[in-house]
Amino acid sequence: MRQVDVLVVRVPGAEDLPLPRYMSRGAAAMDLMAAVASPLVLAPGERALVPTGIAIALPSGWEAQVRPRSGLAWRHGITLLNSPGTIDSDYRGEVKVILINLGQEPYVINRGDRIAQLVLAESSQAVFHEVQELPPSERGAGGFGHTGR
Repeated sequence: MRQVDVLVVRVPGAEDLPLPRYMSRGAAAMDLMAAVASPLVLAPGERALVPTGIAIALPSGWEAQVRPRSGLAWRHGITLLNSPGTIDSDYRGEVKVILINLGQEPYVINRGDRIAQLVLAESSQAVFHEVQELPPSERGAGGFGHTGR
């Protein structure tokens, strides 16, 4: 597995929270913790911008993707609205997570709860070249769901 160095700063008031870390040797994602000052109740259908208490500096050519935690999604209907959320290499603000409760019951988020996952990935920037016609492909210009049966 490739390793990349990421600089991290704890936001003032989040010194008691652990830094993101992998929970197993083969894990692709690190858990992000809720840095809420007091319990936050998400009613069904409600969304909230939840702070994580950290800011990061990624190397150029890398991004961080914020993804839902499968257990929260399955057991409680808690997921992310912009999934995956992208953290660009030049962003230096606090990492925050847009959580939504798609479940049937209110859900309480406590300080230090694991609320999302963070995956690092190499990224590229495209250079678009306008042309009069695209080269053919086996699929062609079929629309959404075109290849399904």
